[in-house]
Amino acid sequence: MGVFDFLKNKELKQTLVVRKDLPMTTGKIIAQCSHASLSSFLNVHSKNPDVARKWLEQGQKKVVLKVQSERELVEYFQKCKDAKIPCELIVDAGHTQVASGTKTCFGVGPWSELEIDKVLGKLKLL
Repeated sequence: MGVFDFLKNKELKQTLVVRKDLPMTTGKIIAQCSHASLSSFLNVHSKNPDVARKWLEQGQKKVVLKVQSERELVEYFQKCKDAKIPCELIVDAGHTQVASGTKTCFGVGPWSELEIDKVLGKLKLL
């Protein structure tokens, strides 16, 4: 199946998954999710530029979901990787609110909304 077959009749979205157990302000969460969104987009753009382009044309749909722990974050990140869905884990530098090396969130896609929902569909919106 070529990339054009993959894109045919597909709704694309990007999903951001963020930890809620960390002492992050709303602004910090937004900054971390921004890192995840851009990192994940650049990953897809470099490997699947037609997918990235179609997502941009479709209006850049994205959702933000929450998990309650690092264990849960890593578990869902690995599930996305196992499903061959492009994703990027964000690890904080530790300059402000959380310790250096803290896994804060991850970005998924843009990719097929149906494929993402198969893996992340049970998570709640932030």
